[in-house]
Amino acid sequence: MESNRANSFLRLIQRSQRGKLKIYLGYCAGVGKTWQMLQEARRLKESGIDVVVGLVETHKREDTEVLLSGLEIMARKILMYRGIEITEMDIDAILQRRPFVVLVDELAHTNIPGSRNSRRYEDIEEILAAGIHVISTLNIQHIESLYETVEQATGVKVRERVPDRMLSLADQLVNVDMTTDDLRLRLSEGNVSVPGHSEAALSNFFKPENLEQLRELTLRELAAQLDSKLRSQFHDESALNPDQLMVCLSSHTRNGETILRYASRIAGRLNRNWYAVYVETLSDSPVNIDARVQRMHSNTLALAQQLGATVFTYKGDDVVKTILQFAREYRVGHIIIGNPGRKLPFWQRIQGHQTIIERLISQCRGISVIVLDTREADTVKEPKTPAQHFSGIKETLSPSKQLQNEWKEPIRNARVILWERVLEKEDAFRELLHECCLVNSEIDEGSAFHSLLEREKQGGTFVGDEIALPHARLENLNKPVIAIGVNKIGIYDQKSSKTARIIFLMLSPLSDANSHVRLLGAISKMAADSQWRSMMLRAGNKNDILRIIRNRSVQPR
Repeated sequence: MESNRANSFLRLIQRSQRGKLKIYLGYCAGVGKTWQMLQEARRLKESGIDVVVGLVETHKREDTEVLLSGLEIMARKILMYRGIEITEMDIDAILQRRPFVVLVDELAHTNIPGSRNSRRYEDIEEILAAGIHVISTLNIQHIESLYETVEQATGVKVRERVPDRMLSLADQLVNVDMTTDDLRLRLSEGNVSVPGHSEAALSNFFKPENLEQLRELTLRELAAQLDSKLRSQFHDESALNPDQLMVCLSSHTRNGETILRYASRIAGRLNRNWYAVYVETLSDSPVNIDARVQRMHSNTLALAQQLGATVFTYKGDDVVKTILQFAREYRVGHIIIGNPGRKLPFWQRIQGHQTIIERLISQCRGISVIVLDTREADTVKEPKTPAQHFSGIKETLSPSKQLQNEWKEPIRNARVILWERVLEKEDAFRELLHECCLVNSEIDEGSAFHSLLEREKQGGTFVGDEIALPHARLENLNKPVIAIGVNKIGIYDQKSSKTARIIFLMLSPLSDANSHVRLLGAISKMAADSQWRSMMLRAGNKNDILRIIRNRSVQPR
């Protein structure tokens, strides 16, 4: 079985032109992830594959150290931190050495300050972007969206976490399993490296009930990832049923991180794009919000991006109107919002006033509103199945095996501009719009530019991770047109003080809302891929950019 797995990954990387990622996933330390990774490395080397050890933690276990013999081990980089000498993986040496496959243990590790990247998963993303294949290890409790679930199950707050996109990025996931009794036996015999004493660990984190819940959680996550990859391979479900998911945020949102992790799990189960929308009212201006709340808000939006959401910030005093306007434009079918726990005074109720949540529920049509009660506890239980929370929603999935890729033609046939100078936002819009007009002579350039600026007034489209998605729907257009600009220096939006280096400008027919939403969703998925962004910014010419776009737009991720 292990030989078949190694051969499968070998075939995968031999067909690849980009770095592939394989993760050995376990429910706890000590189940044998590193041991199996090293076993595979030895088999790959015997097959003539150039494999090196970027970093492996043996924790001085003799059986693990024996497996390292005969493998090329990259020297670690020595760094000084607070007068202490610490070693970390030398990513510069790996990129210079350019092996075919590199082993990188403990994916969730936090690098010491002064390292090339702050987190090891960022090192891995950079190695993958360079076309080097990676095999790594990870425990289930380190997945970002499972933070509350793990804390509730074990009582432990996991500090080192990785974004869910790393599991989605993995081309192969291998479950490394062991019965909980066997694991506890290994611990009692001193064969598992844990801080402190084994006896204390057995009675705390390694309690049987904790381990059983983590083991079950691992199996459920693997099943969900497999199901998502299989469905994506045969169906583009987000295109067939474009009811996307959005999370509503404000400066008053309680436990925003909990809500975002919950939404990430649901979006992953339904295979949907999802958005985090922050509506900024006049009372939310920096002069009215203290520094602590501003920091919390900034951290929440950063987490949303890390979890894979496309983040939008809107300004408007009518929060409900703004939310519903966004929901209509982006074909949102599910709105998730937290319950702030505030009730209207009696005198306002008798005058007919409603809370934001009450207004949202009464005014939305055909949209499911999920209100998470975050008032009494800091955690929200993970749903066992999406159907339990979306029982009133009918998921329509086409049984056809035909790939639903025709609608992506505007992305593959996009016009491309490569800039090497600093640009203001409107100048970039004009140049990209002119490229669109060269494709379709029926576009009125002046009218289209006005439509783009009007759309910007509703809410800026510089959405984070240095990506901008300006778009407009035009009456006289018969099919979508897209132009893509790449600027390694930056495109500056003076109003929002944000900078983008990759910008998609899309014009779509007013009469075809489906194409508009589908393309926005496809672009959002591409933009959320840090490896793809890195490749785009390293491209040397327009042809390279088009090749990267076309390769990514047909991948069944």
